[in-house]
Amino acid sequence: MSNAAALNGAAVVVEDLAKRFRGRRGSPDVIAVDKISFTIAPGETLGLVGESGSGKSTVARCLLGLIPADSGRVDVLGRTITGASKRTLRSWRRDMQIVFQEPQESLSPRIRVGQAIAEPLELHTDMDEAARQERVRDLLELVALAPQLESRYPHQLSGGQQQRVNIARALATEPKVVVLDEPTSSLDVSVRAEILKLLVRLQQEFSLTYLMISHDLPTIRNVCDRVAVMYLGSLVEIGPADDVLREPEHPYTEYLLGAELPLDPDAKPKAPPVKGEVRVGERPQGCVFQTRCPLKVDECEAEQPPLVEAAPSHQAACIFVGTEHHVADAAE
Repeated sequence: MSNAAALNGAAVVVEDLAKRFRGRRGSPDVIAVDKISFTIAPGETLGLVGESGSGKSTVARCLLGLIPADSGRVDVLGRTITGASKRTLRSWRRDMQIVFQEPQESLSPRIRVGQAIAEPLELHTDMDEAARQERVRDLLELVALAPQLESRYPHQLSGGQQQRVNIARALATEPKVVVLDEPTSSLDVSVRAEILKLLVRLQQEFSLTYLMISHDLPTIRNVCDRVAVMYLGSLVEIGPADDVLREPEHPYTEYLLGAELPLDPDAKPKAPPVKGEVRVGERPQGCVFQTRCPLKVDECEAEQPPLVEAAPSHQAACIFVGTEHHVADAAE
């Protein structure tokens, strides 16, 4: 995959990425990511979805070299992240950045806003103090914040303003790839919409490549070009966002869509016949979703199905791909 993706000019190439964490007190190791592969084209937004514990944030951190992968390969902008030294990764940081979930926790309470935005400029550029101050003012304007806010501390800002500061800081060094790890989940609905519009505008203006991690399907539907669905460390479905969210091929994706709350407050939510929740560390033999899947048959216990093509550029890892078996039918 790597060579072909490189020829096609992919901004991000992930090939057979695997990561596990040591279990506590003699318990088995936790398989956080199990040999997943995907690419992201320049200027594209790939949404990574799944319940908590599915391995989404681990993928993001391996992609940026924040934690080491156990095996597999990650290339970002033609550079191999896996196996690179800390010093080398530090020299690449200006081209790949991340916006975390909790805006206030991402900002030091003892550092003023202007200093927080200027910090990556001090670390990754040769700008003098005057140039950095000018760049900070430009970035505040870019994310629609008043210049006088640079002298304030994070606790003096609203949640939406704090996240705008984080976005400004992430864009300070003019990166090409940005990971968005649940960037709006802790914000009010109205503020969430404003931040998403800002992210879309900035992507169009600067040709940014996004990996957006979220469990919020409306966000994924409105922002992402493609979507990848993870469950217990495995990639179970990937394809164009419209196709995957309109005609899902994996029962887990169907479940996620069925669990989505309706916009009409008087409408009853769908009741997908899927029981239980993600149990991190309890990875079954065979299909990872079999313990919760209402479509399970004996064949599901044999092995984890590979991703197979359900439609052009749309793949799913289920033995029922292309059949008329659906989760909704199991409720009848």
